[in-house]
Amino acid sequence: MRRVLILGGSGWLGRRIAERALASGDEVTCLARGESGPVPEGARHLRVDRREAGAYEAASGDWDEVVELAHAPGLVRPALAHLAAAAAHWTLVSSVSVYAEADQPGADETAALVDASDPDRYADAKVLAERASAEALADRLLIARPGLIVGPGDPSDRFGYWPARFVRGGAVLAPETAGRFAQVIDVDDLAAWLHRAGVTGVTGPIDAVGDVIPFGELLGTAASVAGFTGDLLHADDETLLAHSVDYWAGPESLPLWLPASAIGFCQRSGSAYRSSGGTAKPLGETMRRVLDDELARGAERTRKSGLDPRRERQIIESLR
Repeated sequence: MRRVLILGGSGWLGRRIAERALASGDEVTCLARGESGPVPEGARHLRVDRREAGAYEAASGDWDEVVELAHAPGLVRPALAHLAAAAAHWTLVSSVSVYAEADQPGADETAALVDASDPDRYADAKVLAERASAEALADRLLIARPGLIVGPGDPSDRFGYWPARFVRGGAVLAPETAGRFAQVIDVDDLAAWLHRAGVTGVTGPIDAVGDVIPFGELLGTAASVAGFTGDLLHADDETLLAHSVDYWAGPESLPLWLPASAIGFCQRSGSAYRSSGGTAKPLGETMRRVLDDELARGAERTRKSGLDPRRERQIIESLR
């Protein structure tokens, strides 16, 4: 029986990795405060704060796999100091945000990383975590760099904004889609690959990304799944920015919309992911699962990402 330690395990992705491991017959331990929710039934929960002394004392022994979900160097380095020597394989979940440039479609893992200096910046912290992990683990390390992770339970509210918005009906504000793309990975596809990669010993940096999707196709799929029959009003970047609409994420955003200068961010090569066993669900399947989740959680709830309905109506009225 494989012994798997997940540094996390009670949050969104960590819980799904734990569920995968348990379903495969692994002995799973989740080391986490548990503030994001309970760990899966069958997993051992070491309820600790990783910032405190002695946090890893109960995680002694050899591990077939350790999965690190944190990116703050202040959490990553102590874990490495206490656990790296006892791990046969280690997976660090990083991000495609580590890359210095986002203007080259088809770029792969050989692209330059950001010049990391500020651990309080997300991309810098991810790079620093990668460096520390590589120094401690060498050829026992998989650096998984997911793109946008989507699926039921997504705490960011980004991807789910669109099917939830189309369900509400009426006129929908959207960015211009010509020359724009999206690239997502279903959380369950990612969890399955991460578990399998640990079993088979996949190492090195790998961009865990799904298929490149024209942005118009993503909106069309969301509209179709939601049964949308209203009007879709497109506005160009200059107009949206003039109305203080933000890119990508946040409460004043049109989620997943990116500036033209970042055309490569959602067009990364997925060759290494595919060749190492990664798969991608059809967009429509993921979209339907997300819409079901949105309806269960309340499609009109206050969101972390996306325009407030009142703000959207004001912008649409001004454009008309």
